[in-house]
Amino acid sequence: MKIYLDCLPCFLKQTIQAGRLVSEDEGLIRNIVNEVAALIPYLPENSTPPEIGEKIHRRIREVTGLNDPYSAVKQQNIEEALHLYPDMKELVRKSSDPLFTAVKIAIAGNIIDFGTGTEFDIASDIHKIIEQEPGINNIEPFKETLKQAESILYLGDNAGESVFDRILIEELKKPVTYVVRGIPVLNDATYEDAVASGLDESAAEIISSGTTAPGTVLPLCSDNFLERFNKADMIISKGQGNYEGLSEVDRPVFFLLKAKCSVIAQDIGVNEGDTVLKGINF
Repeated sequence: MKIYLDCLPCFLKQTIQAGRLVSEDEGLIRNIVNEVAALIPYLPENSTPPEIGEKIHRRIREVTGLNDPYSAVKQQNIEEALHLYPDMKELVRKSSDPLFTAVKIAIAGNIIDFGTGTEFDIASDIHKIIEQEPGINNIEPFKETLKQAESILYLGDNAGESVFDRILIEELKKPVTYVVRGIPVLNDATYEDAVASGLDESAAEIISSGTTAPGTVLPLCSDNFLERFNKADMIISKGQGNYEGLSEVDRPVFFLLKAKCSVIAQDIGVNEGDTVLKGINF
């Protein structure tokens, strides 16, 4: 998905947010915003939002000198999600369609997102979202593809959300390779976040995509990841950033996300706020 003009204000919001996580000095935050704003006229128009995000968050790290401004909030989100884990597992156990319920729980976890600037409350919001009927619901192709798949690549998104990914992975009942970001960016899950979420107990393997972007941008990924991506029988892609980077790839991908902004909703063809289970090339 290529960048829209409407994406630009979001980048500035992310910059202010990241600045306030690391400093109360309004002058320093203004300098960070000015640094990022100066990049905007030179951003290639055919780039995807994660490619732009990579440039912006690299500059934020350079200016602040901090590698992971979101470290504390990620830890808090993981702890909150782990508190809900037993209840979510019970919902799956009691469901007449456990796999679909696990999919909806994984999608509901996508509310944990600091990239869009939308507020969320994990405990109160998660049950509401699980009850939503997805705006696009490709659950039957998902099940058929899963039935045939021998190699499954699961592209994680945010820390905390990773706990709900764990619930779906446990319900897939097949070996899954879980993929995290190469370095801290926004509140996206790194290897350490995935382990804190318990994914080392549920996934067959946890690997890094190698990318420094807030999404899966294939030209920025490692050779090891690209080899697995090109050979996987089934790819499960969580969140908006991964959708933005992979919406046009020629691979069997199932996108699981909540459309948290009008740009994403328009591109997918749903209403803002809808949940989405959309498959391509299945």
